[in-house]
Amino acid sequence: MKSLYKKIACCFLLSAALLMQSCSLEESNPAGFNKENLATSTEGYETLINQCYFALERYFYGASDWMSLTEGDTDLWTYKANQSTSYTEWFWFFAGTSPNTTYTNNWWNGTYDGIGSCNEAIALGDLPPYPTEEERNSRIAEARFLRAIYYFNAVEQFGGVTMLTKPETTVNFSPTRTDPMTIYKEVILPDLRFAAEWLTVGTHATTTTPTKKAALGFLAKACLQTYEYESTEYLQEALDTALKLITDSESGGGKYNTYMYPSYSEVFEESNNWENKEALWKHRWYAGTDGHGSSNGNYKLNRNDECFLCDINKFGAREDNQETRLTWEGCVSGNFMPTQHLLSLYVQNDGTLDPRFHQSFTTQWDANKNYSWDESAVHMYDKHESVIGKAVNKGDLAIRFIMPQDEDYESEKQNEHNSGYLLVDYKQVYNNEKKHVSMNYSYTNTVGNYKDDGTNENLFRYYYPALNKHNSSRYYVANASKKRNGNLNATFMMRMSEVYLIAAEADIYVNGGANALKYINKVRTRAEANPLTGSVTIRDVLDERGRELCGEYCRFYDLKRTGMFKNSDYLTNTHPDLARFFNPNYALRPISTTFTATIINGSEYQNPGY
Repeated sequence: MKSLYKKIACCFLLSAALLMQSCSLEESNPAGFNKENLATSTEGYETLINQCYFALERYFYGASDWMSLTEGDTDLWTYKANQSTSYTEWFWFFAGTSPNTTYTNNWWNGTYDGIGSCNEAIALGDLPPYPTEEERNSRIAEARFLRAIYYFNAVEQFGGVTMLTKPETTVNFSPTRTDPMTIYKEVILPDLRFAAEWLTVGTHATTTTPTKKAALGFLAKACLQTYEYESTEYLQEALDTALKLITDSESGGGKYNTYMYPSYSEVFEESNNWENKEALWKHRWYAGTDGHGSSNGNYKLNRNDECFLCDINKFGAREDNQETRLTWEGCVSGNFMPTQHLLSLYVQNDGTLDPRFHQSFTTQWDANKNYSWDESAVHMYDKHESVIGKAVNKGDLAIRFIMPQDEDYESEKQNEHNSGYLLVDYKQVYNNEKKHVSMNYSYTNTVGNYKDDGTNENLFRYYYPALNKHNSSRYYVANASKKRNGNLNATFMMRMSEVYLIAAEADIYVNGGANALKYINKVRTRAEANPLTGSVTIRDVLDERGRELCGEYCRFYDLKRTGMFKNSDYLTNTHPDLARFFNPNYALRPISTTFTATIINGSEYQNPGY
């Protein structure tokens, strides 16, 4: 893996994008070197394959803001403290302002850089002297898998894009767009089928390089996603492919090396990260004193650990320091705040919490410095005067967020104004009736400008449950004084539990849900959640995907597939603050005007609403 990332980092980047998918090395080449010559050796061809990964690691899974493109603007997340004046393109459908039409530039260019590299590797696949056709096809299958991934994300983010399947050596100033279903039928699904046939099985240590189970998983996922386009043609294939993986997993993983941990808590244990058995496909970066494998730099590796932590450093017993940055708890505040709807999904019918809530979210933090409550903080956080001067020593509990379903909720609530730590009640932050974050607060200890009439800013909303699936304590310290640390943990692009939920959804479409309950309860019972009873609906599956897969690159595509972006009704019932700004056109991202400005038919090429 180390050598792969070094090759990616050192690989010659072909500047292309859509206008010229991959510039030919023959254009200025006095030495007579070209890619055809490079591909005549297996080592040279490996360089072409490695180049296919360049855009993936630079712009996509785990890179900066890819989480926002796949999880933002959905029912599950709002911007930190529910502020609607920043990052509006990621969390607020532009918040009623003129849309930003350049923020997608990196992903647009990266998509076609990646596709161009894949097309070249595929076209030249017959040249290297591999000893067997099986080995040759397994390498071509890597490029075809990655091309499918680039196109899958392009179609779901941008809609119909220009479909290119061969190396381009001429500039096209009037590109045309191909409808999504044609791209699925002619590229995405055939590429994934080829990859499923020819990729190797790999081991649990296999990282970044896709394997058979990755191809099968994404084939099931892509087949299901076509339902978004009112197609039922591939739903049986979605179900059949999912069942291949399920059968393998439940029979010991002998054919595809599939596995699902017996307990949910094991999935995200850091000791299981690098060789995670449940991950169908995972990626991690290399960085060390001998070099690194990230084109973004040796500290901009897996950035997901920077997305979800609330602003705990606003409280005096916490500070942002290098020592804490290297701990699993971390201290870099992120932009993602769970919505009232997401947290409500974890409340079971009997009033108890789904165990995944406390396993997926951190709700308390210790002090990382010595601190004494001063008068200002006591008043700010509605404490009694008796708390002034109370000490919170380094290592003591500093902040705790409590849910009404917690066993000790009532006793903690009784002590909220007297406790020596900052106690934040769910009901102070979230309003169940209005299904949103409370922006104002009524004080009990009315001193100075702190009033009991609900006109004060709610300062408790800066503290909320923080998703910890991406937390890390494995870092490469690139520069300690500047707190530049590269996260060495892997990110999981797809897990086995999602396959069960794909099967449940596909079964509803294909069989009326005859077996859907069985598949969804496999996920729930593994998590020790109460099993569902009765018939299963698409909404049941969507809710379960929220509980199981939040923060895992799924939700934006889930809402599109299940029709929740056709109008504002769903968001009105789940995230009304976001529903105010909803426009059905925003189910597609803008194609960067940096690109459209360079082509003749730019306004025609752009998505509606931008």
